[in-house]
Amino acid sequence: MKAKMTRQISKLAIALAFAGLLGGCATSGNPKDPIEGFNRAMFGFNEGLDKVIIRPVATGYEAVLPSPIQTGVANFFSNIADLMIGVNNLLQGKPAQAASDAGRVLVNTTIGFLGIIDVASSMGMEKHEEDVGQTFGRWGVDDGAYIVLPFFGPRNVRDTVGLVFDVATDPVSHVDHIPTRNVLLATRVVSDRAELLKADKVIEEAALDKYSYVRDAYLQRRRSLIHDGNPPKLDPYSGLGDGKTAAKQEGSDASAQVAARH
Repeated sequence: MKAKMTRQISKLAIALAFAGLLGGCATSGNPKDPIEGFNRAMFGFNEGLDKVIIRPVATGYEAVLPSPIQTGVANFFSNIADLMIGVNNLLQGKPAQAASDAGRVLVNTTIGFLGIIDVASSMGMEKHEEDVGQTFGRWGVDDGAYIVLPFFGPRNVRDTVGLVFDVATDPVSHVDHIPTRNVLLATRVVSDRAELLKADKVIEEAALDKYSYVRDAYLQRRRSLIHDGNPPKLDPYSGLGDGKTAAKQEGSDASAQVAARH
């Protein structure tokens, strides 16, 4: 089952990557978003899925569960994520951060009761956010075309390939007991979505064109993450300076998180 799921995601990633690389230029004049027509259609599909299923479930989850329990669930999955975050920090040549990530897992898994309590943060161990797409970016791999994937949402060609590795190395997806694995995967999706409910209002109020707003927020945030909050001032798409500092870019982080994790 796990191998089959990974193969299906791999095929999807490869197909969409080639669509972005080979076929996109004929459908849009936007160098950031050459397959905009396809992406807008897929964005609409994801928005409909979110409106009908995911957001209502997340809203009910937030309304029913006490805040401490929601925090504990989010911390539990965050602790699991720290495993591969540490690996990616190591692959990016950041051993100090990787050691901190390993320390977080050790402390939170033991003293924090399997990560339910984030003891590590209170001890000064910073929480990082890394994935294979960011690792590729640190290695100099170009972004490629912007792509909106079904279910997974905004990506680019580089991050789509990285997603295949992220899924293949996800500890939750490797739980042998299928019902337990499915419950964990579903709970993680709902927990992540519930954390972002408040940011929805920011997007709805700020965006004249929600698709463009989410796209630009995603691309901006990925650049910031790859460069650890200090992206170069030169815009790799236009070749022009964007005039933004890292501090200014963090201002849209809440909405960009929705873009990245919708």
